[in-house]
Amino acid sequence: MFKSFVQKKLEGFVRQYFRKHPEVKLVVVAGSVGKTSTKGAIATVLAERFRVRLHEGNHNSELSAPLAILGVEYPDNIKSVGQWLKVFRAAKERIAEPTDVDVIIQEIGTEHVGEIPHFGTYLLPDIAVITAISPEHMAYFQVMDAVAQEELAAANFSKTALINRDDIEGEYAKYLTNPQVNTYGTSGNAEYHFVDSDFSIETGHKGNFVAPEWDVPVEATIKVLGEHNLRPAIAAGAVGVKLGMTAAEVAAGLGKVHSVSGRMNVLRGAENTMIIDDSYNSNPLSAISALKSLYSLSVPQRIAVLGSMNDLGPISQAEHMALGTFCDPAQLAWVVTVGEEAEKYVAPAAKARGCQVKSFRSALEAGAFVNGIKESGAAILFKGSQGDIYLEEAIKIVLHSTDEESQLVRQSAAWLQRKAAFFSSLQ
Repeated sequence: MFKSFVQKKLEGFVRQYFRKHPEVKLVVVAGSVGKTSTKGAIATVLAERFRVRLHEGNHNSELSAPLAILGVEYPDNIKSVGQWLKVFRAAKERIAEPTDVDVIIQEIGTEHVGEIPHFGTYLLPDIAVITAISPEHMAYFQVMDAVAQEELAAANFSKTALINRDDIEGEYAKYLTNPQVNTYGTSGNAEYHFVDSDFSIETGHKGNFVAPEWDVPVEATIKVLGEHNLRPAIAAGAVGVKLGMTAAEVAAGLGKVHSVSGRMNVLRGAENTMIIDDSYNSNPLSAISALKSLYSLSVPQRIAVLGSMNDLGPISQAEHMALGTFCDPAQLAWVVTVGEEAEKYVAPAAKARGCQVKSFRSALEAGAFVNGIKESGAAILFKGSQGDIYLEEAIKIVLHSTDEESQLVRQSAAWLQRKAAFFSSLQ
């Protein structure tokens, strides 16, 4: 009852804010994967012209999203009436004072049916960006059509929408009711796309950003690894164009886009190795995409450390087996799995393909093993989920320097304590 009261109050404050400040644009980012990277890329590009507000964390739920939109801190104790009263006062002050932003970028997430549509009861975004439709929280959604309906709801309650053509199947277009929809992606079939002409680890992807509003593409360099990591930047460029930015401003912003911690972030490993840190989370789409990026690198040795993919519910076995089948012995020296589902289904499927496989319960054990079998100049992919996998702790063992541990995810005191307890329970 108390939570419901707080939620209604916060949603009311958001409505008041946009009534008081109609000049402020709202961009929402929804989708099964890639929301945080896309949100960050949009903020980077838009900052070339606009004052931007976004929350760096994953404040995308029913209580945290309204506060992130308003730029008000989330309370430490959500059960404290006193702390919520302070939040309410801060929200009222934010509404009353002159606005300090031109554009608000807000990630919105879901774990159950109906959560994304609910955002539409109090938000009218100027632009919605839908990053992907792929398996998520399948214990609740059960089937992919339910996921598609949930995520695409954000496009339907927004003034206009940008849809990732590469990672959203065309069959789901039947769930779109908003006629103001454009597509973005790395293929030429998308209205907003990037023509990649050159790539190196040092400089990133060089090419041309294409927008239907422009007669001539603009040259740009995007410093990320992997084709799928270009898509957040392309979405950002598209949002910039729709908000009236010039070609020069968009190109400058694209040149400043970079990988987010734990999401295909390249780190220096010991013995001149390259670490691809994709440890934040994992699902079938992002895991396959990460392997494709690993395969594209010209290096003497490739190692894939693959953690169990959580929240897949009834499709877990099939999706883990599909990931194992995608492991190519011609491309990988080792496949290292972490977690029960990965050991049960990824490992045997990879072995059946002819891969050399080793399985561990703990990320710490996996990190020690990889540290022992890596060769100079190797590229090592760490792809894992948050709950009970924590591959960022395996990365620490292989890093060139402890100074780079600050770039890893989940390094707060609370997270380190939680992980220490988990690893102790495995002994």
